[in-house]
Amino acid sequence: MAAAAAGGLGAGQGRGGPCVCSPPLAAVEAVAADWMLEFACSCLCRHFGDRSGAEFRRWSDVSQALINGFFKIPTHQKKTVYLCQLLIRIAKGKTLELQFENGQTISPLESALAFWTLLEKEEIKLEKLHEDIRCLIQIQIVAVHMENGYFKEATELLERLFTDSESDKPLRMKLATIIKNKDPYVPLLQSFSYSLLISKIKFYVELFMKEKETDFLIQEATKYAESKGLETTALQNKSMNVSENDKSNLVTKQRLVKEQQYITNQSPGDIKKSTERPYSGQKHTASRVLQSLNNLQNVENHGVSACGRRRQRWTYKEDLELKSGVKMFGVGNWAKILAHGNFDNRTSVMLKDRWRTLCKIDLA
Repeated sequence: MAAAAAGGLGAGQGRGGPCVCSPPLAAVEAVAADWMLEFACSCLCRHFGDRSGAEFRRWSDVSQALINGFFKIPTHQKKTVYLCQLLIRIAKGKTLELQFENGQTISPLESALAFWTLLEKEEIKLEKLHEDIRCLIQIQIVAVHMENGYFKEATELLERLFTDSESDKPLRMKLATIIKNKDPYVPLLQSFSYSLLISKIKFYVELFMKEKETDFLIQEATKYAESKGLETTALQNKSMNVSENDKSNLVTKQRLVKEQQYITNQSPGDIKKSTERPYSGQKHTASRVLQSLNNLQNVENHGVSACGRRRQRWTYKEDLELKSGVKMFGVGNWAKILAHGNFDNRTSVMLKDRWRTLCKIDLA
């Protein structure tokens, strides 16, 4: 009876009247992919140029996976896709061994230039900014090859990238002289540095984000977080973690202070009674306790252990960057050199120490 009754209902009809048919699953997936790509792109933009780069790498993988899922790039998503590809390549621009294009042996920056050209076609505004970024990418393509010792390739790229137009001629001639002299750290190239390229693209990204409406996923996630009071919960969890850490640190500190008091209260006679020779381990124990107390104080003040930082070897590129900075700003201006150079998680003190080491190596 039930089957018969059900069978008696016409197609597209239900007991309450016509039913609303669900859209095809492929259409639903396409809309969801659109939202996810916009969200991934906004995350890439926010984290572009971060020193650690962990979040940027994470969203690079996400956006690349979404882009690879397109059989054909939707017209309304072209600018978003081109920007994601540009940012990913610029971030890896100094790593020549990376290949982004299958079957083509071109550097990340050459690939970035291709996507920048596509972006330029998508908009007619910001002509001056477009020209500046294009010129910086072209110069850095040549400069990065020179920094890695590929002077022959740099000459070939110069001929390919810069036309014979009168406007390009002065810069092309200067770059040809620099390549001939094999000196990638002359003031001219420092005026068109990689740091300047990053800052120009950051400015472009800011304009892109202002023009683009807030994407759907961020809007909905914001509403959900506000409705559930997630911000308050996150703050409470943070407070609880801090409280737990404080308790643990207090217990550790009390133990270390007791050890220090015990060592301090012992007289030299007490130590001599235990053996004819002074016990050198006593001195080491005192040193260990004091070091532990200092490390604990650093954790309380900065949230980082003083001995928790792993020593990171200096690369050949960083040494060249340091030498270039010293040439430009002079010895002692470590903060300026750090700000204008491309270093991997370094401080001005590290730059000063490394310069001393390099000087000793040169004198040896």
